[in-house]
Amino acid sequence: MKVLAAMSGGVDSAVAAARAVEAGHDVVGVHLALSRMPGTLRTGSRGCCTIEDSMDAQRAANVIGIPYYVWDFSERFKLDVVDDFIAEYSAGRTPNPCMRCNERIKFAALLEKALDLGFDAVCTGHYAAIVTDADGNRELHRASDWAKDQSYVLGVLTAEQLAHAMFPLGATPSKAEVRAEAAARGLSVANKPDSHDICFIPDGDTRGWLAERVGTATGDILDRDGNRLGSHEGAHAYTVGQRKGLNIGYPSPDGRPRFVLEVRPVDNTVVVGPKEALDIAEIAGSRFTWAGLPPADAATPFTCEVQIRAHADPVPAVACVRDGELLIRPDVPLNGVAPGQTAVVYVGTRVLGQTTIDRTVSAVPA
Repeated sequence: MKVLAAMSGGVDSAVAAARAVEAGHDVVGVHLALSRMPGTLRTGSRGCCTIEDSMDAQRAANVIGIPYYVWDFSERFKLDVVDDFIAEYSAGRTPNPCMRCNERIKFAALLEKALDLGFDAVCTGHYAAIVTDADGNRELHRASDWAKDQSYVLGVLTAEQLAHAMFPLGATPSKAEVRAEAAARGLSVANKPDSHDICFIPDGDTRGWLAERVGTATGDILDRDGNRLGSHEGAHAYTVGQRKGLNIGYPSPDGRPRFVLEVRPVDNTVVVGPKEALDIAEIAGSRFTWAGLPPADAATPFTCEVQIRAHADPVPAVACVRDGELLIRPDVPLNGVAPGQTAVVYVGTRVLGQTTIDRTVSAVPA
C-alpha cells in the first residue's frame, strides 16, 4: 500500500513509520505545521508541532530512508481546534482539543488530502489497534499496553476513517520497547520526552491564555441555593470539578472544601458546592458517532463501559440512543463530569463510539 506517515517529531510516530516501511509499504513522511507562530520553540516536554519537532521528524525520515514533507495546516488547525476551544470555553463547556485535532485534522483534513494524492492509508504512532471481523468490518480496539492506550482520543474516528487508518504500535507491549527499538534503529528521538498539555498553550497557563482572547468580566460565585459567596473575573476560566482558585475567602459552614459544580456563561456565574454534588448519574450528548459498525439496535439499552477522560478508568454502564441523544447511565456515579468533555463507549476492548457531553444529571439533587 501507499502509506502517508504522520510524523510529529516524537519517538512513537518515527517507529510507526519505520515499521510501515518494514511491512513492505511505500511510505512517505509528513509533518503537520500547526502553529501560526513558526518561530515557536519547545519548552521542556510541553507542546508539540514546533520547529524543533519538524527537524526531529526530518532527521528520523532521513534515517528511515523515506521522502519527507511539511504541510501547512495552521489555518485549518486554528479554525477547527483553537477557535473551537475558545468557543467551547466561552459557552461554559470543557473541550478536549486532542479529540478535535484527531477528528478534524489528522483523520479528516490530512486523510482527505492523502486520499486525493493517491495514498491508501494514514499511519500514526497512536497506541491503539484495528481488528477486522469475520465480515471484513474494521473495529477500533485498545492497545495491548493499557498504560499507554490511546484509543480514547481516537474514539471520534468513523468507519470510513478507520478503513484508511494504520496504527503499527497497537500490539507493542510497552513504551520502553518502542524507545529501545528507536535506539537500535539509530533514531535520535529515542529518548525524547513525551509531549503533554495543550500544544497551543505550551506554558500550561490555560486561564491566562483564555483571558487574553476572551477578556475578563466580573461575575458572581454562588452556592447551590443561589447565595452569593464571592466574585470572579470570567466564568470561562473555571471548569466543573475545579477546587483551587475560587478565592471565596472563607470556609463553607461545614468546613469542607467547595468545588465548581456548574459554569453559566449567559449570566457569567459560577456555582460551587460540596464534592458529593459532583457525582453524576447520567450523561447525554447529541453529537455522537460510531467507530465502525453501530449497535444492531442502538435504541435498545445495551451494556458497555464508559470512559470520560484519556487516563480515567472505564466504568460499567448502560447506554442507548434516545430522542437524538446517546444516553449513558453508569453503574456507579461518575465524578466531576463537565459538558464539553467526551464520553467514549467501549464493549470489551472495542471502541464502540463516542459523544460530546451536552448535559449531565446529578446523583445528588440540590
